Amino acid sequence: MAYFVTGATGFIGRFLTAELLEREGTIYVLCRAGSLGKLDELRARLGTDDKRLVAVIGDLSKERLGLDRDEIAMLDGQIEHFFHLAAIYDLTADADRQRVANVEGTRHAVQLAEAVHAGHFHQVSSIAAAGLYPGVFTEDMFDEAVDIENNPYFLTKHESEAVVRNECSVPWRVYRPAAVVGHSETGEIDKIDGPYYFFRTIQRLRGVVPSWLRGIGIEGGPINLVPVDFVAKAMDYLAHQPGLDGQAFHLTDPEPLTVGGMANVFAKAAHAPSFAVNIDTRFLDAIPGPIKAGLSRFPGAKQATDLVLAELGIPREVLHYVNYPTSFDSTKTQDALVGSGIVVPPLASYAQNLWEYWERTYSPDRRKDRALARAIKDKNVMITGASSGIGRATALRVGAAGGKVILVARTAEKLEETRRDIEDLGGVAFVHRCDLSDMADIERLAKEVLDEHGRVDVLVNNAGRSIRRSISLSYDRFHDFERTMQLNYFGAVRLILSLLPVMRTPSDGRKGGHIINVSSIGVQTNTPRFSAYVASKAALDAFSRCIASEVIDDGVYLTTIHMPLVRTPMIAPTTMYDRFPTITPAEAADMICRAMIGRPKKVGTTLGNAGALAYQIAPRGVDVILNAGYKLFPDSKAARGGERGAAKSDEPSTESVAFAHILRGVHW
Repeated sequence: MAYFVTGATGFIGRFLTAELLEREGTIYVLCRAGSLGKLDELRARLGTDDKRLVAVIGDLSKERLGLDRDEIAMLDGQIEHFFHLAAIYDLTADADRQRVANVEGTRHAVQLAEAVHAGHFHQVSSIAAAGLYPGVFTEDMFDEAVDIENNPYFLTKHESEAVVRNECSVPWRVYRPAAVVGHSETGEIDKIDGPYYFFRTIQRLRGVVPSWLRGIGIEGGPINLVPVDFVAKAMDYLAHQPGLDGQAFHLTDPEPLTVGGMANVFAKAAHAPSFAVNIDTRFLDAIPGPIKAGLSRFPGAKQATDLVLAELGIPREVLHYVNYPTSFDSTKTQDALVGSGIVVPPLASYAQNLWEYWERTYSPDRRKDRALARAIKDKNVMITGASSGIGRATALRVGAAGGKVILVARTAEKLEETRRDIEDLGGVAFVHRCDLSDMADIERLAKEVLDEHGRVDVLVNNAGRSIRRSISLSYDRFHDFERTMQLNYFGAVRLILSLLPVMRTPSDGRKGGHIINVSSIGVQTNTPRFSAYVASKAALDAFSRCIASEVIDDGVYLTTIHMPLVRTPMIAPTTMYDRFPTITPAEAADMICRAMIGRPKKVGTTLGNAGALAYQIAPRGVDVILNAGYKLFPDSKAARGGERGAAKSDEPSTESVAFAHILRGVHW
């Protein structure tokens, strides 16, 4: 038995080819002359050679796919299963390209299958062949498709299936996958399409809105998604079952979510805000047609919509699916798959895998990682506090970008976990335990690191301690100021003094370095009750400003990051912060990585910079505003001596939350 596959190097084709390789027989793969490199990559990926995966040079746009008589004679009588996958799966492609690839390409594939006397012809169609059919579209339906003329993708998918049904003399089977997303286990995808167009919007929401906030979305119609591994396994299995010729099979989810349900599943996977209420947009059907037409012609309506969609990266064509009217019955397919173990997994069970693969591969932020790789590749990057929170998130980014990560914290076991995670990403990391409040231990660490690694190119002073206690409760607690200064200031300075001489001296052909100090937005905004913490960070800021001019001609740069509130283990035990806008450790790591790329003097937020400016312009006015906040917010339970004298809860009052947002607005 031999196979012939068009589109084998495409997304679905790669996974189908992997399934076919589990069976006996040669697999002939149609390739353009310029795409042989892709076939070599596929062979390497699947661990096979050119004897199992044999290249056949051809072209979809030519009759019989461009094969000559000798090539056809060589294949004649050998091909039991001819799989035609090559097509344009793109809602935004122009009509002419789609017609050539989808319709004429299918016609030419049918011609070749007939010429080589193939046993079976298998076409990968799409649920798009149903157009916008209002209701349930069964696997036996085809001519019932409606509203296909105005959409080139719908039209060419329908017409290409018609070619198989009406022109193919070889026994045929048609497969209509739903919108195909990434692999359910690895999340792998090779392009942005379908639901992925909304991922950037979800990512933006996560960046500006707290995850606990619930919004109002739209319910929409059912949106049918299936993972690529299900599609490939189902096609392989169905193709080899007897008695199924002349049928179409819906490779769809029998229980699809609505657009709103899908959005909430992906929002949960992204740790972004979800929608508590989704509005059913079917009420729009009750609006009279003339009114809707008039609204659409309202001056600037289309332009405004296009601008919003462009900003969000969503093609207008995708809007067809928001109120998609068609449901797909897959009873025959499910019956045929009984006993195979092949089922469609629920989207919620693999959405996290899809999101994580997209975020590390296709997110617009990955462009920054390429710049990061250029900035720190093969450099020794020491990160303190690397066992959790900001430090861990930064270490993972740096390791994945090619930096040699030197992980520093007190707990070796947690550092080992971070090291293993970096190695899983293909990076290199080293564990060096140290108590950064112990000056002698810091000296030991520095000697150990320099002996083992030669130098530190980038130092990230991230480890720190925070205390929230008003001055009225601090009169007899001078040790709070001592221990905070010990770690946040003296520990960081001791480490800098130990590593700086090597940075300033040429060694191994390298000279220079970069010191990044993670400071606080509190230094800019003078936050009440944080005098010990803010003073320690301000001291490090001043130290950095003073030495920067002394070392700049040695190629050493210093960057201060005024970090906003980050949801890390340092604030996790305190419910005080639960309702306040925070950034994630990943977003904090992004600020640090941006500093590694550009080596600026300062990195901050609009809020922090505005607070600093306001204090310069009207310091007494800012004091009055902050004093009002000071009176509303309680000291921590620890500051008040546990439960003794404490309020009922550290949970802020409604007035406190309102004041915090007013203050935030003033700063903005």
